Amino acid sequence: MIEQMTLRDLGVIAEATLPIGPGFTAITGETGAGKTMVVTGLGLLLGQRSDTGAIRAGAAQASVEGVWIVPPDGTAAARVREAGADVEPIDDTRAELIIGRTISSEGRSRAAVGGRSAPAAVLADLADELVVVHGQSDQLRLRSAAAQRDALDRFGGAEISRALEAYRERFADWERLDQELTALVADRDSRAAEAEELRAAIAVIEATAPRAGEDAELTQRAERLANAEALREAAALAHAALSADDDAAADATTLVGEARRALERAAGSDPALERLAEQIADIGYRLVDVSASLAGYLADLDESGPHELAAVEERRATLAELVRAHGSLEGAIALLDSGSARLAELDDDGDRIERLTREREAAASALDDAAAALTAARTAAASRLSGLVTAELHALAMPDAEVEVEVSPAPPSRSGRDDVAILLAPHPGASPRPVSRSASGGELSRVMLAIEVVIAGVDAVPTFVFDEVDAGIGGAAAIEVGRRLARLAQTSQVIAVTHLAQVAAFANNHLSVIKASDGAVTASGVHQLTGADREAEMARLLSGMPDSEAALTHARELLSLGAAAD
Repeated sequence: MIEQMTLRDLGVIAEATLPIGPGFTAITGETGAGKTMVVTGLGLLLGQRSDTGAIRAGAAQASVEGVWIVPPDGTAAARVREAGADVEPIDDTRAELIIGRTISSEGRSRAAVGGRSAPAAVLADLADELVVVHGQSDQLRLRSAAAQRDALDRFGGAEISRALEAYRERFADWERLDQELTALVADRDSRAAEAEELRAAIAVIEATAPRAGEDAELTQRAERLANAEALREAAALAHAALSADDDAAADATTLVGEARRALERAAGSDPALERLAEQIADIGYRLVDVSASLAGYLADLDESGPHELAAVEERRATLAELVRAHGSLEGAIALLDSGSARLAELDDDGDRIERLTREREAAASALDDAAAALTAARTAAASRLSGLVTAELHALAMPDAEVEVEVSPAPPSRSGRDDVAILLAPHPGASPRPVSRSASGGELSRVMLAIEVVIAGVDAVPTFVFDEVDAGIGGAAAIEVGRRLARLAQTSQVIAVTHLAQVAAFANNHLSVIKASDGAVTASGVHQLTGADREAEMARLLSGMPDSEAALTHARELLSLGAAAD
């Protein structure tokens, strides 16, 4: 329930606070005073798109703040907590929720929920839990088949809700299987070609049997074989310098040996020479080891020949083909693992198609059953809704109208296999026709109101907002609209922007948007009317003359009628 709403610099309203509270609140005012700004402000609080054109001329920004009373453990409070904010407890059953919205002249918009900044999407989520707004555009929406089906589903309550949920689960199962099967069949040729290519690629890799890093090793080996003569000459010269085969040559090993022996002969006289002799001996051993390694290297080079280089180059060429095909040698090796699993999947297409076909048929059968149950629930609810809405229309000064809610087959969708049409026969003998073609604006307003009154009996909404729902009607019909709004207010909060005294008379809270002008700036404020002030406003609505005695008399009669309805 909306406890209070404050508007600042919105439209022609400079600043106004609307005390709303429970029951039926009527909002009236002269044309151009800014009545619709109340609905605009509420729309901003409910996450609707902001419009800089709604900012009062000369103001830098417009702001709206609303105070709601909500159950502390309800869905709305839970959604607020999900957004990182909270509600303020009043007692065990009530909590205060403050929602704010600001729009700047530069087009920026900021929202706040429970004192914390929040995206406008959070406001839109809360709107589904807090308010139902009906205006001229909503009457137009009632003309759509989807809106009429939604109205029937709301009226059907838990029975249709359960049937619809079960149907949607079955529909999702069938849709998933159908999409998978359709894609599999459509791609069968391309998947077969993929399997053939993959099988050939795996065969080549298995025949080649590459090792990780083998290409780098072969590159190094080929470089060595291609330069074998230069390597042999360098190794031979080094070996000869270290250990010559000719005893007459003074090689490094011989010279180091002589140095070691010379020091050893004199080492007894000085320990320092003994340590140096040991170091030279170590050098000698290492020279012998290096000389032996060079001899082995030369022997290995002598065993290599042009035939080995040819074999290495051939192997490198084979591996290069794999690299070109798969990006790298490692990629080719990895394909052996991943490709085998993919090939098994592709080769299973025939079995998968058969399996998916059977599963889709079973899902289709379950979907048929769920659709039939949903249709049955809607058909039963449609019969009840037809009678109740017809009775309401009789009370809304349409005594001869008959409403028929028709459920007919429709193409499958997530909402079922039903088209729902609200048919209206406004006069005796008239054939029922879709309400979109048979109802005038005033009749459509009453049909919409009748539907909401009936549905509220089984699916109460916390707050209804009606923006000139009484457009196009007057007289006795307007009185009955007021009476029905008052009745709706027994289970929900009702806010109605109206230009009819016959409607406003049934409100327990009457707010008037009053326009004042200083000759340069026009601004509006909101006043709560009681007593003589309310009678004067009612008289103005009736005749345009707030001080007309005849209009005042009529206003008092209407107020008495409204009070008696309580």
